[in-house]
Amino acid sequence: MSRILTLGLTAAALALVGCEATAPKMGTDSAKTTATGSAGGAGAQNVNAKLGRCDRPAGTIALVEDTSLDWYRAYLDKYRLGSTTPVLRLLIQQSNCFIVVERGRAMANMQQERALQSSGEMRQNSNFGKGQMVAADYSLTPEVLISARGTSGLGAGLAGMGGRLGVLGAIAGGIQTNESAVMLTLVDNRSGVQVAAAEGSSSNTDFSLGAILVGSSGVGGAGGYTNTPQGKVVAAAFTDAYNNIINAVKNYTPQTMGDRGMGTGGRLTVDGGSQQQGASIASSQAAGPAAANASMSMRDAQAKLNQLGYNVGTPDGQMGRKTVEQLRAFQRDRRISTTGQLDQATMNELAK
Repeated sequence: MSRILTLGLTAAALALVGCEATAPKMGTDSAKTTATGSAGGAGAQNVNAKLGRCDRPAGTIALVEDTSLDWYRAYLDKYRLGSTTPVLRLLIQQSNCFIVVERGRAMANMQQERALQSSGEMRQNSNFGKGQMVAADYSLTPEVLISARGTSGLGAGLAGMGGRLGVLGAIAGGIQTNESAVMLTLVDNRSGVQVAAAEGSSSNTDFSLGAILVGSSGVGGAGGYTNTPQGKVVAAAFTDAYNNIINAVKNYTPQTMGDRGMGTGGRLTVDGGSQQQGASIASSQAAGPAAANASMSMRDAQAKLNQLGYNVGTPDGQMGRKTVEQLRAFQRDRRISTTGQLDQATMNELAK
């Protein structure tokens, strides 16, 4: 039986070797990653059905890929793969959760066009003047944690049994799992605060016809899916991670320091540390309503917002969605930075 199976596999391999190359086929499914289709503005076509989507963008976003890190060099050297950002750009625009702005290599081309405008070489009304670029509200940083080929295989156990199972052992030796684990970190560019982080993972199985025939008296070299790009597994892991970012954004509630402004001194004070001094300074500055740097609790801020006509409901000291919305409305009306946070500028305005 094992001899018949071996001969059959050998014949299949020889048949494959004798085939002529076919003409290139557009839209080949075997070449696709999990990032499929296209995006144009808010529209998207042929999107992966498992990709999350938002009703409207949460803001603008720039991708920041640190090419100096060890994982990036290994990623390029070992798998000969390129930048991770094109996949993420497509996923982000298709999801409609953020609007992508350019902060990568194309920035040089943008600056070149502006330089040509300034030099007078461009036609009149080319309109490359200042004041048109859109700010990036957030930065998204990708990182590949694990990208390993052949992380598991079945060959050793079966091949060791010998006899009639030798061919099965060779077959199992050609079945291996490729795995990838990645991270995405989302940072607010104005404050430098990390607002979300997510991991993603993926795996696939390779089947090597060549591995089957090398172990028997056949003609090796028919690679099957052994040469499947590791990039497909990485792309799937990033799709998984980005879906997790979408879920985090949809359920986002800002972290708050409660009765003190963020970055003005932590609660984990150290004996003799500056946090304690900073807290006492903040309290002394809150002596009068017109103090230069007012300080108030979240509950007091909610009460003041209600008094000024910004209805946040019953003051409870919690940074709920209604409080965030009314803080933004108050900040817009007072023409200060619209952060939705009880920051120093907002406390100063509320104290007037």
